[in-house]
Parts: sequence; C-alpha cells; structure tokens
Amino acid sequence: MHRSWGWLPITQLAAAALAVAAATVLAACAMPSDTSYGQQAPAPATTADQATQPMPGMTGMVMPASAPGADAPVATNTVAIQNFAFAPGTVTVKAGTTVTWTNQDQEPHTVTSVSGDELKSPALNAGETFKHTFATPGHFDYLCTIHPFMTATVVVTP
Repeated sequence: MHRSWGWLPITQLAAAALAVAAATVLAACAMPSDTSYGQQAPAPATTADQATQPMPGMTGMVMPASAPGADAPVATNTVAIQNFAFAPGTVTVKAGTTVTWTNQDQEPHTVTSVSGDELKSPALNAGETFKHTFATPGHFDYLCTIHPFMTATVVVTP
C-alpha cells in the first residue's frame, strides 16, 4: 500500500526550516559585527571629535573641524591651503586686490572657479603659491579640483 499524502509533512517541515535559515542569514547580514543585543550604538561624533577622525580614502589625513564663524568673511588677501581646507573660507577684498593662496599641505591642490574662468591654478605642490588679481566686484566661488569637497569664496567689493 502506497500513501501519497505521507510526503507532505516532511516537505512542509523542510520549507519551514529553509525559511528560518534564510531569515537568520539575512538578519546577520544586516547587523554590524561589533553590535550585540542590548547594547547601544555609540553617540555620533561631535565637531571636535571629527578633527581627529581619519578622512575616508586619505591615509594619514584628518577632517578639519570648523570653528564657529569660520565661514564669516575675512578682510585679507592671503588664503592658506591647510588640512584639506581653504582658510579663511570666505575672503573679502576690494577690486584691484591680488589674493595669494599658499599650499601648506603635503598633497597637491588647485584653486579653480566653480563657474567661469576667473580662477584656474595649476596643481600647487607643498609650499607653492598662486596669485590672482580681482578686477571686478562679485562673488567668486572656487574649489580644489583634486579634492572637490574643498570649497571657498572670494567676495570682491567696489
């Protein structure tokens, strides 16, 4: 005598076991390996902590911390390129003023207009400078084309 219904419970049991195994694998993949149940995740880094955090893909480099008011316009004609940032972030000068950028990092950087051709430096190696005289008033946003997260502005007044 052959029973055709006898295979049904085994198949259902195998399907249930497979579903539990798949759910366990998916749950394990979604959980960071250094987290266990009942522990809280570490608090997000503060600005002060970020100054000591390594930058992704930049061995030995740290992300600069922004001081309060760091983006406030500064009346100067010199810009330091240091710690993967332009400092000050906003410079205010009168038309006819020459601004000088000096690379104080070990990595090369550029000074390049975000739009237009006002600023277009070659790659500046450590210690090299770039000078540009601003003839007309306006806001001139620029960046480093090698590290495009580095941005700043020159405000030229009449």
